[in-house]
Amino acid sequence: MSIYLDYNASGLVRPEVQEAMAKALADNGNPSAVHAAGRRARARVETARAQVAELVGADPTAVIFSSGGTESNAQAILSALAAGCERLIVCATEHPCVAEAAIASGKPVAMLPVDEHGVVRLDTLRELLAKPGKAVVAIHHANNESGAIQPIEEAARLTRSAGGWLHVDAIQSAGKIPVDIRMLMADSLTLSAHKLGGPQGVGALVMAEGREAVRIVHGAGQERGLRAGTENVPGITGFGVSAECAARDLNAATASVHWRDSLVDSLPHAAWRDVAQAKVKAAGATIIGEGAPRLPNTLFMAVPDWESPQQLIALDLLGLMVSAGSACSSGKTKPSRAILATGRVALATGGIRISGGWGTVESDWIRFADAWVGAYAKYRERLAARAKEVA
Repeated sequence: MSIYLDYNASGLVRPEVQEAMAKALADNGNPSAVHAAGRRARARVETARAQVAELVGADPTAVIFSSGGTESNAQAILSALAAGCERLIVCATEHPCVAEAAIASGKPVAMLPVDEHGVVRLDTLRELLAKPGKAVVAIHHANNESGAIQPIEEAARLTRSAGGWLHVDAIQSAGKIPVDIRMLMADSLTLSAHKLGGPQGVGALVMAEGREAVRIVHGAGQERGLRAGTENVPGITGFGVSAECAARDLNAATASVHWRDSLVDSLPHAAWRDVAQAKVKAAGATIIGEGAPRLPNTLFMAVPDWESPQQLIALDLLGLMVSAGSACSSGKTKPSRAILATGRVALATGGIRISGGWGTVESDWIRFADAWVGAYAKYRERLAARAKEVA
């Protein structure tokens, strides 16, 4: 039986979501229509809007549905620039859709470095904010690779004192740890349904009180005139249900950290728990972001002598689905952005990410640990045998 441990890439769709979407598909009126089917569709959209808003402590009127996190991140950045920001400060480990949108804006972009644990350097942020011109600061709530959680409240205070705009990509953190736009003091925040156990292709931009979004998709007046195009009613319905389920299951999601940390202890040469970090071995697996608060479902580990695509293939043959900390292109391994940003260049092509979710149980983590330990041992045996032959 295969085990899915790649929820940070895309969560398995929850049964409740599948059921709600099937009903919406069977009764799929246009939510802008005034007849009965249209009114039912509109009711589904507005119910979902309230469900998504509840997950992040927002007013439902602040939620703008979109085609996904990428679109919503772009809309947030353009909204900040339209509000008077003249430049951008982007976290070095930000998702590419944010970094690329910043560059595409044509405005000056400064990269905000992270420390060896993947956490933003607030002292550098303070220095960058002191430069001329109001800035939009983009910092993800949690890194999609390492799961490192950022000090958003502190960054918000610095940004506000400089008259800037803080945009928070909460796509990875929502549903795994508490997320409240007011407590985070974010000016804008983005979400994606498929990270919550909802469908792919649906996201949302959430605006703080007093902030206004600009329209980037033009046409009719859907989403209060801020995002034209007929709403994806089944997808939005699924988004709402997944948000409600994620809020319901938040305590269970947080508790899963014990499974992950027990797993870390079983990995050879890996970093032990915080109480025994001095025992970390120089050779072997390194836990990226271990020194920082991390998402409870995420383990990002790397070795210097076994590239991530080879690890993925070995694990896939053993029935385990995880992802690489680096992407493959034309047969070459690209280094992980998250690892490079922490300065661990030698590990940058040997990272893999294991991420659980609503369907994960403790035995899944144990099976992964056993499989990876065995596969790594065999790989190193083969390396030693080849070296012997050459000698």
